[in-house]
Amino acid sequence: MITKNIAIFASGEGTNAQRIIDHFKGSEKARVVLVISNKETANVLNRAKLAGIPTYLLNKEEFTQKDTVVEYLKEKQIDLIVLAGFLWMVPSNLIKAFPNKIINIHPALLPKFGGKGMYGMNVHKAVIAAKEKQSGISIHYVNEHYDEGEIIAQHTCEVSDNDSPEKLAEKIHQLEYEFFPLAIESIL
Repeated sequence: MITKNIAIFASGEGTNAQRIIDHFKGSEKARVVLVISNKETANVLNRAKLAGIPTYLLNKEEFTQKDTVVEYLKEKQIDLIVLAGFLWMVPSNLIKAFPNKIINIHPALLPKFGGKGMYGMNVHKAVIAAKEKQSGISIHYVNEHYDEGEIIAQHTCEVSDNDSPEKLAEKIHQLEYEFFPLAIESIL
């Protein structure tokens, strides 16, 4: 069996990245071989270093206007790119170089509550303001538009009348931690 190489793109704390790293640690099926971030202060970089995983810091011009990142990912023989809280739009050259090999997790049930600016607490506040009875996560392929790629999996949770955005975020995080690594494994 050939072990698949995963690159994680993340912009923040890295809790989902940590779950993915832990899930595939020692796996013969896949392993996280690279963590990429667009923020040098992102804690995901510390998590990767503690796990002995190489990191790469992006700058906007290099990411959006050059093939440097595409070439680097190909050099590292990346089989799947996983966006785990990565806040930049993925450029078309990267999508073309890795067709159906880039996935994202979104903290709502797409197509609702997706698009530019819809991440983190912004999503949870919008879900509560709309008086939704259910929310959840959507794992989807990445295309040239925010949150519009083909959906791979969705998992739901109830939204209670007394849920705050923070309380809903906790429920969503639990779904992410449980199901994102499993969805990655099933794709590979």
